[in-house]
Amino acid sequence: MGSGGGQWIVEKRSSFRSEPLEVNVSETGCLSIVVLGASGDLAKKKTFPALFNLYRQGFLQSNEVHIFGYARTKISDDDLRNRIRRKGSAKSEEVSEFLQLIKYVSGSYDTEGGFRMLDKEISLHEEFRNSTEGSSRRLFYLALPPSVYPVVCRMIKLCCMNKSHLGGWTRIVVEKPFGKDLDSAEKLSNQIGELFEEPQLYRIDHYLGKELVQNLLVLRFANRFFLPLWNRDNIDNVQIVFREDFGTEGRGGYFDEYGIIRDIIQNHLLQVLCLVAMEKPVSLKPEHIRDEKVKVLQSVMPIKDEEVVLGQYNGYRDDPTVPDHSNTPTFATVVLRIHNERWEGVPFILKAGKALNSRKAEIRIQFKDVPGDIFRCMDIKTCKILMDCILQVSILIWVCRIFIS
Repeated sequence: MGSGGGQWIVEKRSSFRSEPLEVNVSETGCLSIVVLGASGDLAKKKTFPALFNLYRQGFLQSNEVHIFGYARTKISDDDLRNRIRRKGSAKSEEVSEFLQLIKYVSGSYDTEGGFRMLDKEISLHEEFRNSTEGSSRRLFYLALPPSVYPVVCRMIKLCCMNKSHLGGWTRIVVEKPFGKDLDSAEKLSNQIGELFEEPQLYRIDHYLGKELVQNLLVLRFANRFFLPLWNRDNIDNVQIVFREDFGTEGRGGYFDEYGIIRDIIQNHLLQVLCLVAMEKPVSLKPEHIRDEKVKVLQSVMPIKDEEVVLGQYNGYRDDPTVPDHSNTPTFATVVLRIHNERWEGVPFILKAGKALNSRKAEIRIQFKDVPGDIFRCMDIKTCKILMDCILQVSILIWVCRIFIS
């Protein structure tokens, strides 16, 4: 609507978007997913189960996808399949069909020989699927320690790149932790950035794939009940907890290099904190969500020594992969304080530990007591019984209303 010549002119538009709609370009050619570090713990517990779930839900089609495992361990295809085979509710036929998509290639991470062999196997698969040369897609997932990212990326660039000018693409997925500190993270980013363009790189945290975490945005920004309560006027504290009931179990060499803070808190739990504390993004685009996360992290005050508790479970040093005199913490509690209008004065308590008495991942929002709390004099047990009774009566009334209507 606008004015022209003293008259209002009404113009009908099909969209109010300020930018053109994105057009989904159909991708042709087969997809090759390469899991580097395929014989490791992360690949076994996270990567391959995630790929299987994608396959079972129909996102990975057997007629166009093939999965390659690559690691230094000298094992056969069947050995790898047996390693990642898991007992569960999935039909055995589905598991067997999925495992047949997996082929294993053994080789070093710092020499060309293994990667040349890997490229040969991928190319054979692409030819078998009748893909036009260079039009296929190659996805490399690095389930590896960050220390080998640069050399592995160099080998991929040298030996395994697809011909993007013919319509295909090559993408690299790197897992956390991305360096030990700011200097090592920047160095790592620069080394990989010299080899690949930014759109080819995907830095991920598998913890964000948890259903609990994925539901946070909906809980916060699509819920009229919580939306006005999510601030320092109503919330007393926020606790983000990660507990495991097992120790390093042979992964001490990796864990001891990072510890519980770098392995869990500065990655997984900080990501969750950002989703809990950030302001509403302009949209669900990754860039907009990232911008709001950055604002939260920039508002975090320096951590006080007296608000940090560290510990190490008994028996940690008994792991043969852990140094005898290691003082690496396996437990940590850290209090973070966010200096902004929404969260001033609200402590965010991050807890993480291994070999504890339970396995749990939770976000606990502790609301402030109501003024003139009439239940304050009761003990916890009595309050629980009372709340159970109220809940049961509410459910009964709700059921009666359904039958009456």
